[in-house]
Amino acid sequence: MKVPRKYWLPATLTALTVAVAALPMVFSWGPVERVEAITYDWRVRWAAGRGPVASTNLGFVDINDESIRLLKTGALDPRIRYGLYWPRHVYGRVLRELHAQGARAVAFDILFAEAREDHAPVRLPAGEVGADSDFWAGLPPALRPSTFQEGGRTWALVDSDVFFAWQLHRTGIGILAADRGVLPYPLLATNAVAVADISAHKDLDGVLRRVRAFTVYRVWHPLFLKAADEFGVDLQRARVEARRIVLTMPDGTELPPIELDAEGCFALRDLVGDTLPPGWPERARPFEERRIWHMGIVLAAQALGLDLDHAEVDLDRGRIVLRGPGVERVIPVDREGFFHVDWTIQPNHPALVARNFVELLAQDLERESGRPVEDSSVWKGRLVVVGSTATGNDLTDLGATPLARETFLLSKHWNVANSILTGRFVRRSGPWLDLACLTFLAGAAALLTLGLRPPWVFAGLGGVGVAYAATALWAYDQHRLWLPMVVPLVGGLGLTHAVLMAWQVLFEQREKRRIRAVFSRIVSPNVVQELLQAPSLSLGGQRREVTIFFADIRGFTELTDRVHEEAERLVQRHGWSGARAEACHDEYARATLSTVNEYLACVAEVIKRHDGTLDKYIGDCVMAFWGAPTSRPDHAAACVRAAIEAQRAVRALNERRLALNRLREKENEQRLAEGLPPLPLQPVLYLGTGIHTGHVTVGLMGSDRHLLNYTVFGRDVNLASRLENVSGRSRILITQATHAHLVRFAPELARRCRALEPVLLRGFREPVAIFEVLWDDGQGGPGPDSAVAGGTETAGSAGG
Repeated sequence: MKVPRKYWLPATLTALTVAVAALPMVFSWGPVERVEAITYDWRVRWAAGRGPVASTNLGFVDINDESIRLLKTGALDPRIRYGLYWPRHVYGRVLRELHAQGARAVAFDILFAEAREDHAPVRLPAGEVGADSDFWAGLPPALRPSTFQEGGRTWALVDSDVFFAWQLHRTGIGILAADRGVLPYPLLATNAVAVADISAHKDLDGVLRRVRAFTVYRVWHPLFLKAADEFGVDLQRARVEARRIVLTMPDGTELPPIELDAEGCFALRDLVGDTLPPGWPERARPFEERRIWHMGIVLAAQALGLDLDHAEVDLDRGRIVLRGPGVERVIPVDREGFFHVDWTIQPNHPALVARNFVELLAQDLERESGRPVEDSSVWKGRLVVVGSTATGNDLTDLGATPLARETFLLSKHWNVANSILTGRFVRRSGPWLDLACLTFLAGAAALLTLGLRPPWVFAGLGGVGVAYAATALWAYDQHRLWLPMVVPLVGGLGLTHAVLMAWQVLFEQREKRRIRAVFSRIVSPNVVQELLQAPSLSLGGQRREVTIFFADIRGFTELTDRVHEEAERLVQRHGWSGARAEACHDEYARATLSTVNEYLACVAEVIKRHDGTLDKYIGDCVMAFWGAPTSRPDHAAACVRAAIEAQRAVRALNERRLALNRLREKENEQRLAEGLPPLPLQPVLYLGTGIHTGHVTVGLMGSDRHLLNYTVFGRDVNLASRLENVSGRSRILITQATHAHLVRFAPELARRCRALEPVLLRGFREPVAIFEVLWDDGQGGPGPDSAVAGGTETAGSAGG
């Protein structure tokens, strides 16, 4: 489709606006991204309130203030009385109970980074301990349980950490937490079914919207861990260079570097000396890089059987593919491996089974003592998160999420797990869809801005904006598709409208200056203002019905000839020649031009006073028209009224000139008596007018560079001109078309008209019916100067 030329510039401005508005999306400009994130949060809250799909196999074991109070006071069991930092066997007991009740996986949102040797051992029947010989055989002798006799029974004392590790090993459902490079204590980590990352990466505004699918951790060789423990070295700050590793003491002192070979291995003897334990290799890698997946992903992988070790990771294409038996999950990620959490399930969600930590601990104690425990299937097959909602700096896990300013951040785990289980992920629209949204709204803004005027344009823009926002809301609610809102609405809709409005203002101001330049001298100020206020104005050419006015100054030709003869006589009488003779002729010419200009100005002022359009001066003739550029139904009546007033104005001008001539005649008698030359008398001229109503072509003719004129042309213009030729002196002739308009719009003027014999005009085959407008109230019939005689236009009838 070909775009009209008048739309080229607005289309170009719209395209440039789209290009500029797209820059914040292309470069992820911080301020725009923060506002966009706010709109995303609003969508998340709205969608969460509509009961989204949630998995029914998730659970939460809550460590809250009540849990801490009961264990601190011993109210649960006198044997269980602990302060803020509980021994590890407490977690082992809860894990054991959840396993007994059929839990599928249990993830601890608690970091067990170090061994806790300060806790008292757990007393257990020796027979129970011996049932898992393979676990105990793998422990160093120092960590194996000791036994004693009491009450005729054999008892075993198990270290608290070992008890927890034993339950991790025995149940095979425990998942431990790693956070920001810190892994669980090796005794626990090696017995857990998996280690999962729990780190929270908040956006710049402090809101947790995304999580990283996996984080690469360094798993150090046991000798490095032992050295770090002995010397207090922070392995997180270890400096790994090309051929060596430098460890730093807490006081900043660097230990001797540990050299690496070409394969990146170190000599174990550099750390243990010459006493290398039997069976140990001579060289080994100092650490290995391992993917630690997010806890929510690990939980869901346990339920779906996803193979995380063989995940297909393609960060450049923005996807991670996880596969399991008959199942595949594709996680949409960015280049850093982040994806947005589908915040669906809060701690009070009905699909989430939530219980107090102490409740499960009490059930385990009951089961251990041999007392019956109510068999409940509430935990059967569930993926359970164990974490804290207690208050206090070391316990509180509160932070801002899209759902609220204060949310328990551990809820990210089951929300991520829910996404994996249901296969529903938050997907941010790609760059092409973003550009399409921006372009669509920019195009809509352009169409509305150019097609409507206030207030409708604002209503239209508001409607489009609301419709787009509703679409974005629907896309997130139904498909978890994050469509951009800020750039399309502000840049596409708002900025495009502002740019085009500014262009319209500049364009309209330029057009107004152009209109003033063209029309200020040819129409009245009222018409100019009407043109400037018109919502649309076409000056390029239109077919319009107008009334054309031609008025000729009668007697001007005779005046010119007479003045020329007088100038010649004066030159000859005085014998002037050359420059003096030319000066004399120029003086008489100026006087003649001044005379005719006075008459023409008199007519022009009347035309403008009656809101007519002054077209041009053709010698001593004035051409004007009514009905353009502003339309008016009574254009014929306005033209005739102007013609009547023009005749009366010329008559008044003649009366003033005649009065002046009478004074000069008396003055000349005295001047002649004194021998002075007489003063010239003022010539008296007359007006002949022809008027016709018809359809013409009207518009600007010429060019801005040279000469530009707002004019009319066509057959009906010629007819009015020919009619003026036969009008004679002091007469107004109109055609039948003009008379018909007067009958309709100005009957009082129609009654002033008198029908004349049809006249055959030059260039027209058929006689034209004409009327004379009796403008002089004392006028009774055609005067002796009537040029219409015998109904035929003659050469002498022009009467110039």
